[in-house]
Amino acid sequence: MTEPQLFAELAQQLGISEHQIAATVALLDDGATIPFIARYRKEATGTLDEVQIAHIRDGITRLRERETRREYILKTIEEQGKLSDDLKKRINEAQNITELEDLYLPYKPKRRTRATIAREKGLEPLATWLMAQNNGSPTDEANKYIDTEKKVLNTDEALSGARDIIAEWINETAQARDRVRRLFERLGKISSKVASGKEEEAQKYKDYFDWSEPVSRIPSHRLLAILRAANEGLLRYGIEPDEELALDTLNRLFVRYSNPCAEQIKLAAKDAYKRLMQPSLETETRNTAKDKADTEAIQVFADNLMQLLLASPLGEKRVLAIDPGFRTGCKTVCLNEHGKLLYHTAIYPHDNSPTRRFEATSVVENLCEEYKIEAIAIGNGTAGRETFQFIQRMQLPNITVVLVNESGASVYSASEVAREEFADYDLTVRGAVSIGRRLIDPLAELVKIDAKAIGVGQYQHDVDQTQLKKQLDDVVVSCVNKVGVDVNTASKELLTYVSGIGPKLAQNMINYRNENGGFKSRAELKKVAGLGPKAFEQSAGFLRIRDAKHPLDTSAVHPETYPIVEQMAKDNNCTIADLIAQKELRSQINLQKYLTDKVGLPTLTDIMAELAKPGRDPRQDFETTTYDERVTSIDDLHEGMILAGVITNVTNFGAFVDIGLHESGLIHISELSDRRITDPKQVVKLQQKVTVRVLSVDKQRKRIQLSMKGM
Repeated sequence: MTEPQLFAELAQQLGISEHQIAATVALLDDGATIPFIARYRKEATGTLDEVQIAHIRDGITRLRERETRREYILKTIEEQGKLSDDLKKRINEAQNITELEDLYLPYKPKRRTRATIAREKGLEPLATWLMAQNNGSPTDEANKYIDTEKKVLNTDEALSGARDIIAEWINETAQARDRVRRLFERLGKISSKVASGKEEEAQKYKDYFDWSEPVSRIPSHRLLAILRAANEGLLRYGIEPDEELALDTLNRLFVRYSNPCAEQIKLAAKDAYKRLMQPSLETETRNTAKDKADTEAIQVFADNLMQLLLASPLGEKRVLAIDPGFRTGCKTVCLNEHGKLLYHTAIYPHDNSPTRRFEATSVVENLCEEYKIEAIAIGNGTAGRETFQFIQRMQLPNITVVLVNESGASVYSASEVAREEFADYDLTVRGAVSIGRRLIDPLAELVKIDAKAIGVGQYQHDVDQTQLKKQLDDVVVSCVNKVGVDVNTASKELLTYVSGIGPKLAQNMINYRNENGGFKSRAELKKVAGLGPKAFEQSAGFLRIRDAKHPLDTSAVHPETYPIVEQMAKDNNCTIADLIAQKELRSQINLQKYLTDKVGLPTLTDIMAELAKPGRDPRQDFETTTYDERVTSIDDLHEGMILAGVITNVTNFGAFVDIGLHESGLIHISELSDRRITDPKQVVKLQQKVTVRVLSVDKQRKRIQLSMKGM
């Protein structure tokens, strides 16, 4: 297919015009990033958002890969001298990889099979005769093929070999595979049983010890749980439609008469299904279901990650951060408003010795005074709740105390990034610094950690890792560019995710600002080694220069449109700074006057929004959560109790809530709302503050069931 034909096909799939797809693909092929296209090329794409652009990118990649495979198959069959006009037409009309592979199967190089061996014995003519379903006797015909030299010793061996050939023909018939495949997809059931002798070890999967449900309707989390248990050797499972229905489908395709030859065909069809087709299509169905489950699970992870990365920052405050612990003490650090480490020590607020507990109190009070601490960040892991209560009891004036999600902090502290930044400090100090910085600016700190380690996913270790990484990288890139980056304070890791930058240019930017005392303007970015016109075009709008001489350098207005704003100011006899400061001046601007061939109303509207609030952070203002002081352990919970909490993870089956304990509670999807919902994301999101009611408490398994109904 030609590129315009692919655009037309993709347009139909996505419900987006061919013109928009062609323009978007051209920009992507030219090296433009998704955030740049969505923000600064709205006129070209017709104001497509990042999600739509990503769908176009993934869609055109998939279609181009299909066309590459189509060309290979055509070339391979042609080289074999077997490409008839009809086959070529069918291959060219195939709509997906599955259809192409079905058509290619008979011509695909294969290992030595039972059918191959039968052909070597000269039994293919017998198979052809049987396939014609003549009225003659199969036994009489088979007698002609008895040959001791070829090791065909009797008629049964001759007929068996001929059936092996027929079974392969049936298995390689595209129409047959397609029809049976549809049975697997529509009527196939996935059934699981506990592996023999694994009943005790597999207790966490006991719901699936004797489980069966249609594969077309199984939720992603259930399928991934069954597959994980099977990989661990704890469950056995299979996927198959009713066997008689599958055999009837094949018989209707291949059995044309009622005679002895037809009976041979039935035997061959049964063998084809059980030995060749069923295992192959079961694997294919499992892979298709797994791909679907992966896509859903990865989307859950991506949605959660985006909400976590865009969590409200406390902002530039001086922070005392604590990585809690019981026996080893609580590693404590003091950070300035930019997250720079000023001091570190260890305190022992949970020691049996009253002296050590008193010392811990004195140390915290003195540090808060000496370093003018404005907030205290406490990791929510082991001893987190107890440390939180210890700090609260001190009643420190004008200091915000926050429990911070520390998932992945240990991964950061052992990473190369942390070793480079804090080469002279041990892992516990690095972990405490990470906790404090997460409070100041979650996005800036979390980009240093492998997204998979952050812990807001659903079966993230079981899904396709390449697909997971790609989508999570998309999320991080989207969030970083949505918020914007202060080029003079950002870490290398944060700069790496800016549109058009990457690791090498990020390091070059760090080197330049270290050597020159920081950037004074966006124009100065062009002096960075390796940062050419293309990289500048892609990145400049997302990089902020605080206190720059040019007032637009701190905004999301792209330098390519500075002349438009300058003209606006000139036309109103004022400066750009005046336009930013005075709403009255902006209200006098007629946008129609500034339309050009490349700049339309979408871009001009964005410019006006930026002039109103230059460099506005899209994240919400920070709010603290107050937990119920009566609840210090799971033993304090009882049915009917009303509690405040924070959503920490959203899955397809519900949401997990931090209610101030080590154990999170679960709100099942059926308990999230008074109305019926099909997706938890319809009513909750990560970091959302909620009020919940305790439904039940399983202290033995440490499970807490919650409800939001009526709240």
